[in-house]
Amino acid sequence: MIGRAEMPVEKAQKPLRSRVYALARWLHLYASMLSLLVVLFFAATGITLNHPEWVFGNAQTIHTYQGTLPQGWQQGGEVNWLEAAEALRAAHGLRGQVSDTRADDQEASISFRAPGYAADAFISRADGSYTLKVVAQGPVAVLNDLHRGRDAGPAWAWLIDLSGGFLLLVALTGFVLSLYFRKTRSAALTVVLTGLGVLLLLTWLAIR
Repeated sequence: MIGRAEMPVEKAQKPLRSRVYALARWLHLYASMLSLLVVLFFAATGITLNHPEWVFGNAQTIHTYQGTLPQGWQQGGEVNWLEAAEALRAAHGLRGQVSDTRADDQEASISFRAPGYAADAFISRADGSYTLKVVAQGPVAVLNDLHRGRDAGPAWAWLIDLSGGFLLLVALTGFVLSLYFRKTRSAALTVVLTGLGVLLLLTWLAIR
């Protein structure tokens, strides 16, 4: 005798509260793991930025060069900035991006910028002779510029935006998780409100 096939038992759906808690815990865990190094980097460089008087790792070197650009850096009375920039890079191993170009009847100037690095060339339009000044700062200054996103390029700007998004996610999911624990819920809200009050007070004092 063949028995009746058992009807499949539908899995009971978890309550919304449980699903929100599970999602918040998952997001908090993996966002924290992804942003760990980011937190360490911005925390450390935030301290060094706040203390510019600290001299360790901030030593800079300054070099001055002179030379003459090859023919072709001017065409039809106009400066060929790409040709001039590449000639200077090849001659002196310059790095960074071209950040500024200027020219008048007597002189042209072109600047290269990277985190903790600046190179400025002043070129005579009469004969192509130039004076180049290169300033390279120490590793701490480089990290400080990366913290600010200064002269670091669009890729680093995207990284800063993503890092901020991950840190915001970590903070929000951590706050949501704290609301699920009855024993610590009141304490968590008290700490958040106290921290908000202190932040507003310090902001008010800073902008007075």
